[in-house]
Amino acid sequence: MLGEDFLRVPRLSRIYYQGVFFSYPLDFFNVLSNLGILESTLTLFSYLKARLCPSSEEQTFEQWVTNRFGRRLYKRFFQSYTEKVWGIACDMIEAEWAAQRIRGLSLRAAVVNALFDTKTARTLIREFRYPVLGAGMMWQRFQQAVESQGGQVWLEAEVVRLEREGGHVTGVVVKRGGQLHRIMSDHVISSMPVPELIARLDPLASAETMQAACRLSYRALILVGLIVDRADLFPDNWIYVHSPEVKVGRIQNFKNWSLVMVPDPRKSGLGMEYFCAEGDATWRMSDAELIELAVRDLVTLGLARPTEVKDAVVIRQPRAYPLYDRGYREHLRVIQAFLAKMDNLQTIGRSGIHRYDNQDHSMLTGMLAVRNLLGEHHDLWNVNTERSYYEET
Repeated sequence: MLGEDFLRVPRLSRIYYQGVFFSYPLDFFNVLSNLGILESTLTLFSYLKARLCPSSEEQTFEQWVTNRFGRRLYKRFFQSYTEKVWGIACDMIEAEWAAQRIRGLSLRAAVVNALFDTKTARTLIREFRYPVLGAGMMWQRFQQAVESQGGQVWLEAEVVRLEREGGHVTGVVVKRGGQLHRIMSDHVISSMPVPELIARLDPLASAETMQAACRLSYRALILVGLIVDRADLFPDNWIYVHSPEVKVGRIQNFKNWSLVMVPDPRKSGLGMEYFCAEGDATWRMSDAELIELAVRDLVTLGLARPTEVKDAVVIRQPRAYPLYDRGYREHLRVIQAFLAKMDNLQTIGRSGIHRYDNQDHSMLTGMLAVRNLLGEHHDLWNVNTERSYYEET
């Protein structure tokens, strides 16, 4: 779809913790160098203890990570950032999230990779593909392809309800430009958050299904974009900020993804990411307050001076990340059982499957949904459970 506009970009990211930058994925020798001899020795003993006497249960994120890295590395590199992202304690997050996002990574894997450059674990990928003008460029190209073949793409159109007769969706009512439109449907593919989909069914789903949908939780994301009057700030694509003294969770450096994304070569474009819940204190902050916070965090981290920030914008994304809190799987099973009775409705993507997939897997669910329309039989709920890591191919 993109041809030469699909760049191959080197991946470089680091963890910032207690004033020190650590390589990410974790590099064994870099960790040893930053921790020092004493802390490195204690970390090694902590790891050996975890391997010799692992937790008999792996129900939580904390148990899963500790078994693979030891408690000291868990506390230093995983706990603070994870709780900053999700807003709850690590012992309240299902182990499934860790197994899905950092499968194959352990201290042993990091050591083997450092010694032999194996890159066997999914988290050790050293490069990725990226559209020259950002991810939105890809969706624009898809829109052009659809419209060139007579299809229509409606933007700024709200799905009001999905009309159904039993397990069959007969039409979708959409509000566009202040007017309601009823679209007759043979098949429906939905990527909206599961609770919103369930709430828009007409007639409504069962009371049990409605209750289960209401109990699914999400984290919101606020991105504060900053234009900084400096050509080179840092070499990373993004920095994971584990330090609790600042609120920012991750910093994206768009120029290091594609030079074209920052048209003035004398400047840099950053995305300061803040994880929150809709309606909490961070979400309620004004744009001016959020920009002030982002500049303050950037200065605290020593990455720029306040006078170098020349412009800013705030973007709010509700329901950005499906939350793997305790009990979510039972609620999701109730919803899956209900949706399985629908003969022409498929759900796709991170929100439609309620799974924290990467972009590769999210797009794959859409591709497989189309193949289902053509007669194939794919279980979209099982994508990214036992499959290989698609970034590798």
